[in-house]
Amino acid sequence: MLHRGIFLRRYKRFFAEISSDSGEILTLHCPNTGSLKNCLIESSPCLYSLSSNKNRKLSGTLEFVTTRFGNLAGINSAAANKIVASALNARVIQSLKDYDTFFKEVKFGEENSRLDFRLQSSKNLLPDCFLEVKSATYDIGNGIILFPDSVTSRGAKHLRELTSAVEKGYRAVLFFCVQVSNSKMLKIADNIDPYYADTLAKAVTAGVEIKTWNTRLSGDEVTLKDQIEFSY
Repeated sequence: MLHRGIFLRRYKRFFAEISSDSGEILTLHCPNTGSLKNCLIESSPCLYSLSSNKNRKLSGTLEFVTTRFGNLAGINSAAANKIVASALNARVIQSLKDYDTFFKEVKFGEENSRLDFRLQSSKNLLPDCFLEVKSATYDIGNGIILFPDSVTSRGAKHLRELTSAVEKGYRAVLFFCVQVSNSKMLKIADNIDPYYADTLAKAVTAGVEIKTWNTRLSGDEVTLKDQIEFSY
């Protein structure tokens, strides 16, 4: 269940303070390692969840914030994998619907990596597909979202592994899950991480596929909504 509050501040990266509807000041887990550019707006509306696990250090998690441009952004980066997994189960991603089995957190490559998903066809008519999910939240207005919002050496490593998968005869997909309302286009922020942008361009040339979808929040459930434009 999601609760409404007012975002106050983030500190030490993983902590966020919010004011609940009752006026209580709560310290929540901030489940995102990125810079969250344009997402941390003081005194803006937010949504959070509470846990029944009494062994947790923090009782809740900051889930959604309001961006500088008034859009709702899902900042729980782990949620992106759950959203995509649900879509894979429901086979709503048309280009991947012929894969009927998938495995999570699969070891692959020469850099000791774990890729988010390995998709397989039980009929063995398709090559296995390695799929890596990235959550994008950097809202710059007019429906445009950027990725990444900070330098991501881990993201570049995943791109190298996806490229390696293609070279070995597999299919490889980089999936951007854009968790910002009213998003229409994703662009690569080459000014923030030029090495990532260059590595991505090489990966696409090698045959790595790019999928870019925005999301829909309905009640407490977040699902994939539509494919949106991609530019790099």
